Amino acid sequence: MSVRWHADGPVGHIRLDRPEARNAITVDLARRLTEAVLELASRNDIRVLVLRGEGADFCAGGDVAELAALHEGGREAMARLFDEFGRALRAITSVPVPVVAAVHGHAVAGGFELMQACDLAVVRADARIADIHSRFGQVPGGGSTQRLPRIAGKQRALGLILTGDEITGTTAVEWGLAYRAARPAEFESTVDTVVERLLANPPAAMAHSKRLVHRALDLPLEEGLALETETVLDHLAGEGPAAFAAFSRRKATP
Repeated sequence: MSVRWHADGPVGHIRLDRPEARNAITVDLARRLTEAVLELASRNDIRVLVLRGEGADFCAGGDVAELAALHEGGREAMARLFDEFGRALRAITSVPVPVVAAVHGHAVAGGFELMQACDLAVVRADARIADIHSRFGQVPGGGSTQRLPRIAGKQRALGLILTGDEITGTTAVEWGLAYRAARPAEFESTVDTVVERLLANPPAAMAHSKRLVHRALDLPLEEGLALETETVLDHLAGEGPAAFAAFSRRKATP
């Protein structure tokens, strides 16, 4: 199976499982990734998803051998790979629970695009992150041309896409492409700490905030601010007493 997943208490774990191919993305892997995200996020007891790669790498991008085979079938055949991968990325951004990418080794091309789609990325300081499409005469097909300038700005986006330059996990944090970087010995504990912080917060508020941030990428500022106000009022109308009680408890805690 190209993707494995399981629940451990309130945490859903998803693992890309093609280590022999550096977890390269196929139609099957993309389809199973969508299934994993949607199935785990639909469970009432799951509050955080953690996505990682099996073996030495997070994800080395699209499976070139499969894409070459699909190319023989023409445009519609090739579209299957991009459509399925796009569905997986939309599942990650649309589910209400936070999705954390735990990134080690290579996260390049589609693997980098997968990292960009996740809500938070925790990266090993020595991770090797790049959009290498231009090096091989290809155009990004998993969102880099759209998400990357929104995340890192035009100059860094074009610099990474056009040159294919590689950056470390440490630089990814400095450029706003990841939330935390950790030395190899501290990587797993850092992932655990971020997950614990997420689990400590009421899930409804986080779900609203996640949706608003993702909508912010699509809406003009004034429309986004109006949506934020509407969402806050709806949230307080329904969840206000619980939120006030939680605030009082935290304020009373030394």
